[in-house]
Amino acid sequence: MPDLSDIRREYLKGGLRRADLPANPMDLFAQWMTQARDAELSDPTAMCVATVDDQGQPFQRIVLLKRFDENGFVFFTNLGSRKAQQIAVNNKVSLLFPWHPLERQVAVLGEAQALSTAEVIKYFMTRPKDSQIAAWVSQQSSKLSARQVLEGKFLEMKAKFAQGEVPLPHFWGGYLIKPSSIEFWQGGEHRLHDRFIYTRRENDTHGDRQPAVPCVWELDRLAP
Repeated sequence: MPDLSDIRREYLKGGLRRADLPANPMDLFAQWMTQARDAELSDPTAMCVATVDDQGQPFQRIVLLKRFDENGFVFFTNLGSRKAQQIAVNNKVSLLFPWHPLERQVAVLGEAQALSTAEVIKYFMTRPKDSQIAAWVSQQSSKLSARQVLEGKFLEMKAKFAQGEVPLPHFWGGYLIKPSSIEFWQGGEHRLHDRFIYTRRENDTHGDRQPAVPCVWELDRLAP
């Protein structure tokens, strides 16, 4: 077996300082996402989604982020998939954005909430038609005897939906990941990386003069 122990490099592209970080982590995430796109990274919206089954066994896969806002992070999937089945048992998930060329990572812990049918339809109608058809074809995570079965089903469904719009499959949906914590990691020289974690604290206080704030974010530096 090859020896991998000597593969290493220094991380020198930048640093993070508390004074430069915004109060809201979604503002920093938006900034980093813009920089990842501007750097023309391959699949800057790709994120690793980790779920856990009813036996406590975690599983990870790459999924594309389709939207984010103050409420959290959104992706879409087949509702019969392994990830959806595991979310149905345990809706606690983690996300990881691995922006290696920028020497950055963003790690999110949170809970998955199913999107409404109206929200799913709105996104589904923006997909290319072949992608819409593919959603009908694949019983995601089920076993296949051969690729030809999948390709034959695609041609069958393409003929069926040749005219008009492709309807939303009843087994296709999406999730909002509402974050409880968001960690930003920036590589540093000598392995002295910069790590800051934002932790959500619900704000239940209602002052007479100040408007209610739905949540506040606590910010802490973590050892590398």
